[in-house]
Amino acid sequence: MLIPKKMKFRKAFKGRIHGQAHKGNKIAYGAYGLQSLSANRVTSRQIEAARQAMTRKIKRHGRVWIRIFPHLPVTRKPHDVRMGRGKGNPEFYVARVRPGTVMFEMAGVDQDLAQEAMRLAAHKLPVKTKFIIKQEI
Repeated sequence: MLIPKKMKFRKAFKGRIHGQAHKGNKIAYGAYGLQSLSANRVTSRQIEAARQAMTRKIKRHGRVWIRIFPHLPVTRKPHDVRMGRGKGNPEFYVARVRPGTVMFEMAGVDQDLAQEAMRLAAHKLPVKTKFIIKQEI
């Protein structure tokens, strides 16, 4: 699973996800991509599950790029603990995903196989997605 090596602050505010993605909204490395259509927080477990689904479908041919990284820690209080007494401990990490963010890219396989692999990966994610193809300029 993906986790940050080093952090400036151990705990973070929840924050909100506003607006469209202005960075990371175009295919940069591969020929095909999986682009989000809604905003949500994607956990490191969901990213890993999507990656495994894609790589198993393409039978380790081609190449897969992960364009999102879970930097944001999410804290939880233990079960049956009364209110107050501070914030809980970090439990897992999430990536904030805006609409338009390209989350995964793929190259080295044909379009039908890439589309099917991305469809399987999309089922593992909490955001609505669409399959996109790089437009050669």
